Amino acid sequence: MPQFEPSTFASQIFWLVVSFGLLYLLMSKIALPRIADILEVRQDRIAADLDRAEALKREAEEARAAYEAALANARAEAQKLLEQAGEQAQAEAQRQLDALDERLAAKVREAEAAVAAAKADAMADLASLATETAEAATAKLAGAPVDGTAVRSAVDAALAATSSRKE
Repeated sequence: MPQFEPSTFASQIFWLVVSFGLLYLLMSKIALPRIADILEVRQDRIAADLDRAEALKREAEEARAAYEAALANARAEAQKLLEQAGEQAQAEAQRQLDALDERLAAKVREAEAAVAAAKADAMADLASLATETAEAATAKLAGAPVDGTAVRSAVDAALAATSSRKE
């Protein structure tokens, strides 16, 4: 093999040093600075993307916090409106119940007055009927006419005693 020929070692070493030197100069002055620039641009882009992602994450968290706060406020407002509606409905029901109680109490008073009037009429009719019946019975039993005022006062006393025992 010609590369292992000892007589060509000096020229091979010369060309090795020359080609290595040229390769070193080419790499250090042209290729490696371009690669370093590309890596730096890539690193800057990655850092910018990470910063942007962090900013977007903060914005998303702020938006989520604002959403949750708005949702909590809406729920609280809805709860307050429900409570107000319940209170209003209860107040309206109580008002209607009070009005109904008043109407029923008025009807009861009217009915009691009507019953009292009917009772008074019945008692007046009963008093005159009892007086007539007592006069007729006493006249028939005694066989003589009876004093109407005496019978009337006796019937009134009996009715008064009866009504005072019932009350």
